[in-house]
Amino acid sequence: MSTPRTVLVIGGGAAGNAATILLRRAGINVDLIEAKDDWNATAGSGITLQGNALRVLRELGVWDQVEKSGYGFGAVGITAPDGTVLHVAEDQRTGGDDLPATVGMQRPLLQRILSDAVRASGAGIRLGVRATSLDQDGSGVTVRFTDAKEGRYDLVIAADGLGSTTRAAIGITDRPEPTGMAIWRIAAPRPVGVTRTDLAYGGPAYIAGYCPTSEDTIYAYVVEANRDRAAIPAGSYADEMRALAQHYGGHWPEITTNITDPAKVNYTWFDRMLVEGSWHRGRVVLVGDAAHCCPPTLAQGAALSMEDAWVLTQMLTATDTWDDALLQAYYERRIARVRPVVEASVQIGQWQLDGVRDADVPGLMGRTMTMLRELP
Repeated sequence: MSTPRTVLVIGGGAAGNAATILLRRAGINVDLIEAKDDWNATAGSGITLQGNALRVLRELGVWDQVEKSGYGFGAVGITAPDGTVLHVAEDQRTGGDDLPATVGMQRPLLQRILSDAVRASGAGIRLGVRATSLDQDGSGVTVRFTDAKEGRYDLVIAADGLGSTTRAAIGITDRPEPTGMAIWRIAAPRPVGVTRTDLAYGGPAYIAGYCPTSEDTIYAYVVEANRDRAAIPAGSYADEMRALAQHYGGHWPEITTNITDPAKVNYTWFDRMLVEGSWHRGRVVLVGDAAHCCPPTLAQGAALSMEDAWVLTQMLTATDTWDDALLQAYYERRIARVRPVVEASVQIGQWQLDGVRDADVPGLMGRTMTMLRELP
């Protein structure tokens, strides 16, 4: 009887959790380490999950929980800054006709659903732990950890996000670059009548929008030019977001009355990155934001990350040969899908930065979503 394969997953976000669940289902031994003691269970406000993300969540076996916990809808509205609805477009069902076009939900709740599924999978889990060294040879990787333990693995999957230390440790020098925009986000009560995402372009911010995340909640956001984070005291976050949001009409006046607690407001720069050539070195391979990231103008960050995990685990479980050719084939399959999404996400933001009034934002969104209907 052959010895079961062993995999280390570094990072317990969407990509790392998805990879762990799918590998364990295939009978592969998996250890997952996560740097945050709380498994990032409270961070974030809301998340927009389009159909291609829902397709992977169904594959992970958590779709029923996501459906019950979130808010499904099938359209996006474009409004003037005063709240006048200019256009409503039906969202494409990129996960297939048997799934909603979009589900909004509270991001901490999604993380708890996924982490519970990881626990149920039987994976080894160590929180508050990082890898300190990765020593490779022809048959595997020896990893040392901050908790003084050591492990030997057939493969290491680096799912440690935008600032991935694993990416740098294996000699990939790509780093995320700011696009020039930043986003203020908050979770808030859902105003009566908010049943879809609405986006306003223009006004004091580049974009102002909201997404329902349950029967009772939404998350709202405004996008402006990025500023030096050090120049914005954390205690002023609510004031800063409210100063932008108060200039918008429609449902925004009600939303704005709930922007009062600076601890509930999140401020993040938009970044872009796309590692080209390959996403692996030896037996260490990148997935998710460690390999690519794009501004949230198309709401595809988590979707692409979970797709990476799904595709990679499908390829790993379909063969006994885990070699350079397999990992390069994973890259070739994913780059053809990821590159146009990153480029479209960046372009939509750039049009706003440049003040291009006749920019074909709906057209570019539609073309990109059409592509995403295909299996990853």
